[in-house]
Amino acid sequence: MELKEKLKILADSAKYDASCSSSGSNRTSKNGLGNTAIAGICHSFATDGRCISLLKILMTNCCIFDCKYCLNRKSNNIKRAIFTPEEICEITINFYRRNYIEGLFLSSGIIKSPDYTMELMIKTITLLRNKYHFGGYIHAKAIPGASEILLKKLGSSVDRLSANIELPTENGLKLLAPNKDSNKVDKIMSYVKENQNRKFVPAGQSTQMIVGATKESDLEIISKSSSMYDNYKLKRVFYSAYIPVNKDNLLPTLEKPPLVRENRLYQADWLLRYYNFKVNDLLNENNPNFNILVDPKTDWALRNIEFFPKEINKCSYYDLLKIPGIGVKSAKRILQARRNFTITFNDLKKLGVVLKRAKYFITCNGKYFMNSSYFKKDFIEANIVLEDKSIENNKIEQLGLFNE
Repeated sequence: MELKEKLKILADSAKYDASCSSSGSNRTSKNGLGNTAIAGICHSFATDGRCISLLKILMTNCCIFDCKYCLNRKSNNIKRAIFTPEEICEITINFYRRNYIEGLFLSSGIIKSPDYTMELMIKTITLLRNKYHFGGYIHAKAIPGASEILLKKLGSSVDRLSANIELPTENGLKLLAPNKDSNKVDKIMSYVKENQNRKFVPAGQSTQMIVGATKESDLEIISKSSSMYDNYKLKRVFYSAYIPVNKDNLLPTLEKPPLVRENRLYQADWLLRYYNFKVNDLLNENNPNFNILVDPKTDWALRNIEFFPKEINKCSYYDLLKIPGIGVKSAKRILQARRNFTITFNDLKKLGVVLKRAKYFITCNGKYFMNSSYFKKDFIEANIVLEDKSIENNKIEQLGLFNE
């Protein structure tokens, strides 16, 4: 098979893996090609948040496993291919020289055994580092079940490792991926956490969960993410909306992937990591799934409307972070600005605050943005949803005088 045909097959086979990100590493190369320092690598992201600056391929799409949701499962009648280590090195270097990519994301189906597959990946990356002197970013997928010795070798040559948890619960995994064992993934994550340093996985580790293939609630998914952040110090949990590429009685029938749900999980994930929210702030057993109509922070604010409006000139940093439309940078700018003057709504625009959201939940120097009698949950929610739909449809409709 020609190299071009292999590349087409194995790049296409890798597109469903979302867990690649090149942030957090500063590997440099004095005498070779590429580096991952801030000035040496550029990131480009697709609209769904996936990094597109890396050459993202599988070593092979042959696999001994038969996961129901996976395009590359052994029972599928698809074209199969496998790269040699030299072929991957040549492609990576040639793409880099043409400025197509800044690094490599290498994953693989499991061929023969986890150890055999990992040995092939290690041979590839060792060649790329030592023979081709490539000092750029490399993200590799660790193969669950491979030996600790091989994991150590792989982690010493790459910037980031990921081991996909795939599904949020053990029951879901047993249902759709009976060959996989979540304990083996946990073992990888624990090892990386305990041994991570400047020479071993310097950019940390990440994982991916498929959303919508099984019946777990958003509460179960985000709780799993929160525990993995706490237990394994992950850099990212990636959420991948289930795409129906196979037919199976155990798989859900969907007209389209649950992309809005995926987006809500990413937004909630951000709130947990950077905005001081807890899982129980966002969801609970009585409210186990995110509101599709509004983002999680706005939904939280509407469900806790008694805490608002916040006075922008007096509330604390953590209270500012709870206000829809105000991010970490905006909150810091507000704290700095109000040392010098009393902030108005116009000032907030200049500070980068998204007033489309924030105006409903704040006062500036004691003043609401309109008559304070309109500070009502139903009114605020209806207007936010209406504004979002208007933007989505690329048109803004002016409200009439006598609209409800």
